[in-house]
Amino acid sequence: MASDPSLRQRRPSVSESLLTTIKQAEREVEQKLLLLWDDLPSWRRDNAFIRSGYRPIRPSYAESARSLFYLHNESVNIWSHLAGAIVTIVTALYVYVVVRPRYEAANSSDVLVFACFFGSAVVCLGMSATYHALTDHSQEVAKWGNKLDYTGIVALIVGSYVPALYYGFFCHPILMAEYLNLICLLGLGCVIVSWVERFRTPAWRPYRALMFVSLGLSGIIPIGHGLLKFGYQTLEDRMSLSWVVLHGFMYIFGAFLYAIRWPERSNPGAFDIWGHSHQIFHMFVVLAAATHFYGMAKAFDHHHEGMGSQCLS
Repeated sequence: MASDPSLRQRRPSVSESLLTTIKQAEREVEQKLLLLWDDLPSWRRDNAFIRSGYRPIRPSYAESARSLFYLHNESVNIWSHLAGAIVTIVTALYVYVVVRPRYEAANSSDVLVFACFFGSAVVCLGMSATYHALTDHSQEVAKWGNKLDYTGIVALIVGSYVPALYYGFFCHPILMAEYLNLICLLGLGCVIVSWVERFRTPAWRPYRALMFVSLGLSGIIPIGHGLLKFGYQTLEDRMSLSWVVLHGFMYIFGAFLYAIRWPERSNPGAFDIWGHSHQIFHMFVVLAAATHFYGMAKAFDHHHEGMGSQCLS
């Protein structure tokens, strides 16, 4: 029985197939065509020591999303925090579903303080990855993304202190509330400053780093008070003080490299794709968050298994 010609699908000719292949190749080349520092408009010039690897400006969210799958000087910045955000979500779900039920004394307050930490980490890492993915979109989108990126950093710093202060000052709820309010107010002030237009310019890079470091170091006030009131060992047991200090050091060291633009300033162009200061800063942020989580998990264990929740004084 003869087939109906109307149902047949016409095969593309050799010339049509060749033309389609050429167009696809041109599209891939266009997507992967990277720019030099000298090719950039002024609003995209942030670090003169990174000389190449810049994506061309394309006002398309789809094109920005496609750039996740080829290599450029933002690839590590994007994927380090995108992967970090995904791992954080998975870890949070695991803790809530698997770990929490093992502790009969665990309650909604434990869930809330860990939710603050995990939530702030996801906000920080997610906003950071989104901003770096969209820096090639347009000046307006990059500007808003930059502000959200800074807001995410503040959120993570504040969110990290919530479980530490909760467990560290559990037996002194008034002090706990005062210090939580203090860190939240300081964080709000940093967010307001972050949205000032001048703040995001390259000239303000050292001041940005200084502000974030200062916010992190504000924890010295409650920690110092706790040391005087409880002593080192009690604070170590209740809030994993050594791990809190280690995670703070990681933030500060990463921010320091970001501020001085090392190592790229020592050899401009050599660290464009791999190993420049912003990438190192990103890695330290992820490591610091993981370190802080480990410390807070130890504090949680002590609180519920080491009789840490019994207030004797």
